[in-house]
Amino acid sequence: MTTVTTEHGAEEPHPIRVGQPPRTRRQAVSKALWVAVWMLYLAGPIADLFTGSAPLTTRVLGATGLAVYVALYFALVFRHLWRGVTPRAVYPPLAALLVLSAVLAWNLGATWLVLFLFTSVATGVVLPWEHARWSVPVVTVVLLPLGFRFPEVRGYYLFAYALPALGSGYTMIGVQYLIRTTKELRAAREEVARLAANDERLRMARDLHDLLGHSLSLITLKSELAGRMLPARPEDAAAQVADIERVSRQALVDVREAVTGYRRPRLAVELAGARAALRTARITADVDPALERDRPLPEAVEGALAWALREAVTNVVRHSGAGCCTLRLTEEAGPDGSPALRLTVSDDGVGAPRGTADGNGLGGLRERLALTGGQVETGSAEGRGFLLAAVVPLLEEDGADEAGDGPADEAPAAPPASEPAR
Repeated sequence: MTTVTTEHGAEEPHPIRVGQPPRTRRQAVSKALWVAVWMLYLAGPIADLFTGSAPLTTRVLGATGLAVYVALYFALVFRHLWRGVTPRAVYPPLAALLVLSAVLAWNLGATWLVLFLFTSVATGVVLPWEHARWSVPVVTVVLLPLGFRFPEVRGYYLFAYALPALGSGYTMIGVQYLIRTTKELRAAREEVARLAANDERLRMARDLHDLLGHSLSLITLKSELAGRMLPARPEDAAAQVADIERVSRQALVDVREAVTGYRRPRLAVELAGARAALRTARITADVDPALERDRPLPEAVEGALAWALREAVTNVVRHSGAGCCTLRLTEEAGPDGSPALRLTVSDDGVGAPRGTADGNGLGGLRERLALTGGQVETGSAEGRGFLLAAVVPLLEEDGADEAGDGPADEAPAAPPASEPAR
């Protein structure tokens, strides 16, 4: 697959999106031009219609036949590119292409033998390997006696037409095989990602079970014991309740330590994931060098920016149909004059439909940034596309509350004097 290199050295797949249906008008035009450019090889037959010695009626019929041939060829190839077709459905139009190639070459001259190359290419493109491996030689076999009929090309037509027809057909078979392999690899990569996420969920469940199993069992036993002590032994019951409080607070600390990595995404990790997601979606990533610098940030600020980057890039990949995505990180004055960081993600895609409200993702992002004093701005990018900007104040490390934390996240109270601290 053809790739281009970005300014940061990462390779991006070609915007024609080989083997995939177009998602935007630009991609559709690119595919159409890629197919149409090969029509330049029809310059010989077209010129023969105006300069040949055949009667006018024959040339008119030849022009009509050529128009039908080109229409059939485009319809067959584009239908395969857009929707895919079954071998049973493509055999009639392929047979029509072969018949037209033979009839036009027989009546109008050796120049028209070039049509067999297009027929062979169409055969290699639309048929699976099991069918194309013998259909392409059939096209070449039909060409051989026709070429021998014309004395002016008899000495070289085998190399000028027959072998190119056979080679171009098998070349397209190889290209289709590479496309199918790429699709299978893409599906396998998605399956690996799903399995990895499932394994991580299982690991998380196992860790939480190991962390909480003992603590919850101890809390249950002490609760039952305290219940039996009341009302006869209130002092002992109070001691058991104090133990329950201590154990539950320690369990909360353990859980917080276990899930810290899940609730606090890192900006560098999210940037790497954003690059991979954009590369997979055939979108060029234009990344600000400020985003790539290893800059120490308060955890709340970094977490908010990381969540914003994840949500913005997810929207670009899923909804924009863009060809380029720009990521910028700048420092500016916040609404209250304090320093703040602005993360801007813009694309050149279709933009947001008019009159649409924020989805669940943007709504959740606004709520998450509001907890750190930040805000989300959305609108149209310059020219076309969509822009999302997240502005987060540069909070001090000890004064920044973690998004989503509440009273349960406070430091655990000191244990009773009668109990040793863990």
